[in-house]
Amino acid sequence: MAFPWASATATGIGSLPYDDRDEAARVVVGELPDLPHLPELPERGAGADLVGRAATLLVDLHVDLQPSGWRLIDRPGADERRAASLLGADLDALEIAAYGYEGPLKVQVAGPLTLAATVELNRGGRAVGDYGARRDLAESLAEGVRAHVADVARRVPGATVVLQLDEPGLPAVLAGSIPTVSGFGRLRAVDAVEAETLLGTVIGAAGAPVVVHSCAADAPVGLLHGAGAVAVSLDVDRLGGGVLEQLAAAVDAGLALWPGVVPALPPSTPPSDRELAQRVVGLWRRLDQDPAAMAARTVVTPTCGLAGAGPGWARRAYVLARTTARAFADVAAGSG
Repeated sequence: MAFPWASATATGIGSLPYDDRDEAARVVVGELPDLPHLPELPERGAGADLVGRAATLLVDLHVDLQPSGWRLIDRPGADERRAASLLGADLDALEIAAYGYEGPLKVQVAGPLTLAATVELNRGGRAVGDYGARRDLAESLAEGVRAHVADVARRVPGATVVLQLDEPGLPAVLAGSIPTVSGFGRLRAVDAVEAETLLGTVIGAAGAPVVVHSCAADAPVGLLHGAGAVAVSLDVDRLGGGVLEQLAAAVDAGLALWPGVVPALPPSTPPSDRELAQRVVGLWRRLDQDPAAMAARTVVTPTCGLAGAGPGWARRAYVLARTTARAFADVAAGSG
């Protein structure tokens, strides 16, 4: 398939260590000119986090914030309104910074399984432990995501929106390792077929190409591809043998790969773009693919979000991702 991003490009995962939305938008658009994204700024507090932002997109479901985290409630309240206001302000800042932009533009939303594993039911307990709640959350999120993608497309009319679903909690949901309220037990594992269906509900409603991001070492790549994702975004440092086997099969079937190779935290000795490019080449070779032929499916990213990095490293990491993508294109072209 044809992908909306350019060959051997770069983007960010989402979160940044800023509290100024205008500065964050300028950094993203300026340093990632080929595939910018909507910044997430969790330093601003509750509602600016991944789960709070996704919860505000829910249609006909409402949330508030408790000491234990976000909880489903019957009617909208102050916490939900604050989260929605923060998201609106972030979109305003991106609309200004990306004025006149034409090309792919990424937005990030927590996926349905991670959201269900984090949000609590009104009566207590994680929503992921209730079959009906899992289904209702996925369907509600699907409607909200459809409207969110359409809103971004309206605000930046030259953009082709790409949706990133963040699913760091999915492996734990599948493994049955989400703790109960008491902490002494674990919720029953969600069947892989059901998980794929729930994820597919959101992907199918998006009206945009979907990439699924997971920092987990055991990301279920086959399930993600089966649900309709056109790409997966993974931390290359954490890829084990089982994931590589699934990834190789999915790549053979047309899946794109967004390799996370740029450190999310400032290392004592920052790697060069050439070194990181060689890692991407090596990964494609481990998957029995010609790196040059895979350039169109390659989007270089940091290993994870940059909320824990300082502003200086965040900007430098984006520059390094961009130059690594260019170095990868050069190295792959010359590698035969």
